[in-house]
Amino acid sequence: MARLSFYGATGQVTGSCYLIESENRRILIDCGLFQGSKETEAQNTDDFPFDPSTIDVVVLSHAHLDHCGRLPKLFKDGFNGPLYLTTASQPLLELTLKDSAHLQMMDAQWENRRRERAGKPLIAPLYDLDDVEALLELRKPIDYGVKVPLMPDVDLSFHEAGHILGSAIIKLIVKENGKAKTFVFSGDLGNPKSPLLRDAEILTEADVLLLESTYGDRDHKLLENTLEELSEILADAAKSGGNVLIPAFAIGRTQDLLYWLGKLQRQGKLPQTQIFLDSPMAIGASKIYSGHTYLFNIDDPEFIKVAPSGWQSWLQGLSYSETAEDSMAINRISGGAIIIAGSGMCTGGRIRHHLKYNLWRRNTHVVIVGYQAEGTLGRILVDGRKKVIKILGSEVNVAAKIHTLGALSAHADQSQLLAWASHFNNPKPRLFLVHGEKSAALSLQTCFKRRNWQANIPGIGDQVEF
Repeated sequence: MARLSFYGATGQVTGSCYLIESENRRILIDCGLFQGSKETEAQNTDDFPFDPSTIDVVVLSHAHLDHCGRLPKLFKDGFNGPLYLTTASQPLLELTLKDSAHLQMMDAQWENRRRERAGKPLIAPLYDLDDVEALLELRKPIDYGVKVPLMPDVDLSFHEAGHILGSAIIKLIVKENGKAKTFVFSGDLGNPKSPLLRDAEILTEADVLLLESTYGDRDHKLLENTLEELSEILADAAKSGGNVLIPAFAIGRTQDLLYWLGKLQRQGKLPQTQIFLDSPMAIGASKIYSGHTYLFNIDDPEFIKVAPSGWQSWLQGLSYSETAEDSMAINRISGGAIIIAGSGMCTGGRIRHHLKYNLWRRNTHVVIVGYQAEGTLGRILVDGRKKVIKILGSEVNVAAKIHTLGALSAHADQSQLLAWASHFNNPKPRLFLVHGEKSAALSLQTCFKRRNWQANIPGIGDQVEF
């Protein structure tokens, strides 16, 4: 009898972490950072609820921080087994974790200055670059659709999830006492309307299914309407002379945005001639995307033709802001520019500086294009709960116009999640809804109930046997 334990992304969107174990195997699925409020992020420093040195193997769905961000801590605390991931996730994981280590070290340095002044004990970063480098040595990349024996009684295969480059649906076949059980984790399923990547692969067989529910309570707006709304926002900003700020996730959302801006430019609907990509991580990710166009769909032959040459060949007027000096120079531009910067939920990064310099301007437009977790600055802006907020130690009046463009999400919506899951054969798998806030998971659970399929919503630390 195998046991499945839920150690993250249950009742919340971040902190993906699931453990499959029996007498002779311990397989960890993902090991992501908790992101959001201070209380949520405080979980990152907690001890793992299991001994990392006893984990035989880690399987990673994709290279977003909420799925991979605690892997160096896992190594630091004793894990030393193989780390399986898709081939395309290899360079993105390195990019993501090195950036994260830099931020962890900077945060610890800043906090220690405050503690030193107060006479309090100093803290260590969650992990550093040495931990990341050592963790990266454990990578075992495999291509989509290739079945690999993890151990004598467990086979692994990755399948296209369509969320970001290299994102995967994880399929494990566990053999025990002459019987085989199939475990499927959807990972983050992509929005089929996303322009670059192939759609998520359809799977039909599973005994246990973990399904994400990020947008389990809603459907995205029609893409055509969203692109028209984006066009109108850009036109309004140009007319009023304001800047357009777009907090964007460095991997996935940024590249989709660059694509759509290039399409609008070709249609004569992009009045701005200055477009800044102000995120070293997003710049690095964009270059990695350009090197993996063989994994793109071929819906737009014109784009596919120029994509290997880089994004500046596709989008005229695009500038990369590599250095801090480049970023600070943008803050002297009071209008007429599009500024794409991280982080996607406004929890850190250069976007906070641009918000500080622009939020108080009535002609500024802030375009939210991704999911905003509870407790984040991005969520506060979307909800409009505060008119004066504190950013980087300064109180800033929120006078800018805030827009939410849901159709540009890289996650499947409610209807798309239900459609993907509907392909599983009868008898239906034992179903668990993860990666969703309680309201989203409950809404999706109700939808499955109407289809006579029981969906369970686990809590942190819950364990089930199969």
